[in-house]
Amino acid sequence: MSPPGDVARRHEGSPARDAAKPKLGSYRRHLLVCTGPRCTQNGESQALFDSLGDTFKAAGLDQGELRVKRTRVSCFAACKGGPVVCVQPDGVWYYNATPDNMRRIVDQHLVGGEPVEDLIFHRGPGLATNGGEGAPTGG
Repeated sequence: MSPPGDVARRHEGSPARDAAKPKLGSYRRHLLVCTGPRCTQNGESQALFDSLGDTFKAAGLDQGELRVKRTRVSCFAACKGGPVVCVQPDGVWYYNATPDNMRRIVDQHLVGGEPVEDLIFHRGPGLATNGGEGAPTGG
């Protein structure tokens, strides 16, 4: 059996040991946007994602206590009714996130803290309901 120090020596210089630890600024919510080719036919999801930087800045969601991080996702496997977005840690999944509906999601949910009920197709685990327990709404 090798002495415990041998384990450390075998890992010295490995990519995991040499890699710089990533840094991420704090944020209140994380908006995931499906930009996969089956979510929308004409690139609407990518255009929505691209517009969110300015939208978040205008709503005060680009910094401070309400900051929202946005991430592009290649496929949620929920390929109808797109654009599809998911708000975490709330566990709220929205469909039909058109520019007008996205403004409602930003104003009512991301700024105001109240989900936009008529656009929700699923609730996962998280802070999705008043009691803090997720409850499916279909999908």
